[in-house]
Amino acid sequence: MNRDEITALPAAEAARAIAAGELLSEELVDACLQAVDARDAEVQAWQALDRDHVLEQARACDETRRSGRMLGALHGVPVALKDNIDTADLPTEDGTVLHAGRRPVKDSTAAARLRGAGAIILGKTVTTEFAYFTPGKTRNPRDPGHTPGGSSSGSAAAVAAGMVPLALGTQTNGSVIRPASFCGVVGFKPSFGAISRHGVLRTSRSLDQIGVFARSVRDAALVAQCLCGHDPEDADTVAASWQDLASVALSAPPLDPVFGLLRSRLWKQAAADTLAGFDELADELAKGVHPFDLGEVALDVNATLQTIMRAEMAFSLVGEYRRGKDRMSARLVELIESGMQVSAVDYQQAREHAVRLHAEVDTLFDTCDVLMLPAAIGTAPKGLESTGDPLFCSMATLFGLPAISLPLLVGENGLPIGVQLVGRRFDDGRLLRAANWLVARLAASAA
Repeated sequence: MNRDEITALPAAEAARAIAAGELLSEELVDACLQAVDARDAEVQAWQALDRDHVLEQARACDETRRSGRMLGALHGVPVALKDNIDTADLPTEDGTVLHAGRRPVKDSTAAARLRGAGAIILGKTVTTEFAYFTPGKTRNPRDPGHTPGGSSSGSAAAVAAGMVPLALGTQTNGSVIRPASFCGVVGFKPSFGAISRHGVLRTSRSLDQIGVFARSVRDAALVAQCLCGHDPEDADTVAASWQDLASVALSAPPLDPVFGLLRSRLWKQAAADTLAGFDELADELAKGVHPFDLGEVALDVNATLQTIMRAEMAFSLVGEYRRGKDRMSARLVELIESGMQVSAVDYQQAREHAVRLHAEVDTLFDTCDVLMLPAAIGTAPKGLESTGDPLFCSMATLFGLPAISLPLLVGENGLPIGVQLVGRRFDDGRLLRAANWLVARLAASAA
């Protein structure tokens, strides 16, 4: 296989081929590094990359296979990590000059679990400043004049550009789902409490969640499966056994899934081509669509999330603010200062209101398998001054629901529009199965 054929391999297929001796991990990693050389001058997805160290790890993976030792589910497969996820062998700078040169003393739990599954951490990808809104250097590989989204900009762009088959990001509002939509890849955020955030920059304890980028539902499920599980270092992780997400994702549902088309007041802000695409999708699925209208509730969800996020980000970043306010962006300073003004009463009321709103939305799953709504307002906005609007992502984040963005629609400008599916909390397997069914159904219709 040539470089393009190797880098186009799905992660699951690459892992199988390495385990079978049909492909060397060194060949896969070298092909990815060649892709970085070919594309990254334009895309600028990478923050830290140690080529010699990565190739050394790949050779060690190949020696492990030759020795006949047991192999993990991602043995020899490269994965990129957003630059707010600690790694002991690479710097983690959190997108800010305040943390320039920062070298963690040990891996985050997510990095450690990837290594335990045999994966190779190819490098660290660009994040926005403190994983908030101020853009980094990354450009959209579909069109460099457009934003890749944020804050997991580099991770989404690296997968979309064919530089790495898998990447991790984080989401505090829409930072996995939105860049996945803009860059045209699969973005999956499991349920809150599924993946440990130990060793990850904390911005908002109630909202921060780890997600994955991949080229298929199966690959997203595979890497998430390697990450899920309780961690005593993160008290919010759930002590529960997790399904074999990759197998469940590929399984046939007992009945065709029902998609709850979730409309609200927010739809007035969606682009015309987004609305047209969802109308076509609803027509295609016909009786498999159950429409819901949240009305004003969606606005309430966004306002509640903003109150919680402002207060918790101010709490998390107050130390950096006090010692380096003059080296922060004006937008981040404004967020922190507004968060300092949120009273304890307002914060607690917002937390309790979120519980009531979640209970109201949860009843929708009694009559559908998953909810369906846009992943973003439209295609990636032109220009690099903004990362876009996370408007349609707030519900899944606030309630900790599993969500996935699928690159199923195309805008009038030829750029991708993601279809977001949202599942009931801890029903991640059902969500992935419905997502894989939908991709297959639309592919069959187009054939």
